[in-house]
Amino acid sequence: MRISDEQVKKVLSQREALVDEIQEMDLEMEPSPRPTDGPLIAKVTKEVVNMPDREDRIAEVKAMIEAGTYNPSGDAIADAMIRRAIADSVK
Repeated sequence: MRISDEQVKKVLSQREALVDEIQEMDLEMEPSPRPTDGPLIAKVTKEVVNMPDREDRIAEVKAMIEAGTYNPSGDAIADAMIRRAIADSVK
C-alpha cells in the first residue's frame, strides 16, 4: 500500500504528541481498556473509519502489472520503502 505525503506528514506531526500522551498515562497494570481510554479509542476508531478505500488504485496497479507497463523507478521504490518504514515505526 502506498503511503501519501499527507499521511507521512500527519504521522510525523502527531507522533510526538502521541508519545507525550502515552508517557503521561498511568502505566500501572490496570484492566484494558481503562475508563480514561475512551477519548483515545474514539479518536483512533474515527481515523480508521475515515481511511480511504484503495480498491481502485489496487485494480489500476494490478492491470498495469498484468499489461507489463508497471515500471517504477528506483527512486519510487526507495520512497515507498522509507514511507513504509515510517508507518511501521508508528505501530
